Amino acid sequence: MNEYIIVVISTAVIYVLILLGITLFGKKEISQISVIDLVFILLISNAVQNAMINGDWKSLWMGILAAGTLFVLNATFKLLEYKSKKFNKLVEGDPVMLIYKGNVIEENLAKEKITVNELEAAVREHGSEHLSDVSLALLETDGSISVVSFTEKKHTSIKRKKRIPRYNRR
Repeated sequence: MNEYIIVVISTAVIYVLILLGITLFGKKEISQISVIDLVFILLISNAVQNAMINGDWKSLWMGILAAGTLFVLNATFKLLEYKSKKFNKLVEGDPVMLIYKGNVIEENLAKEKITVNELEAAVREHGSEHLSDVSLALLETDGSISVVSFTEKKHTSIKRKKRIPRYNRR
C-alpha cells in the first residue's frame, strides 16, 4: 500500500483515538488544565507523532499503544488526585493569598514571581479599580487569580429563583 495512504489512514485513526480517549476519560473543563493534564497533553502529541507520519503499520500500532498507556496513566493519576488529599497537594499545591483586606502580601508575590502590575491587571479584570478595594485575592492552583472585593462581600446575598407560573392547559 502506498505510504501516503498509510499516513492519511494513520492520522485519521490517531485523531479518532485521541478524541475518543479524551471523551471517555473525560475532561470537565478544558480551560482549567491541571499539571497532570498539561503533562499528558505534551506527551500525547509526541507519542503519536511517528504513528501519523512514518507511513507504516508498525508505527501506527506503537502510537496506539503509547497513547493508550498515557490515557490509562492520566486517568490513574486523576483518580489519585481526587481520592488523596496528600497526592493532590503534592501535584497541584495550595492556593496562595496575594491580597488580604486590601493589603498586598509582598512575600507571596515575590515567591510566586507575580509583579504588582500583573496583580493590578487581574484586579481590574474582576471589576475593582484599586488593590485596596480587594478583600481577598488568591493565586489558584490552576494559575488563575481569584478576586473578592469589599463591595462584593457587602452586597452578596442569596437570590431565590423566581417562580415561573404554571398555566392551565386545556
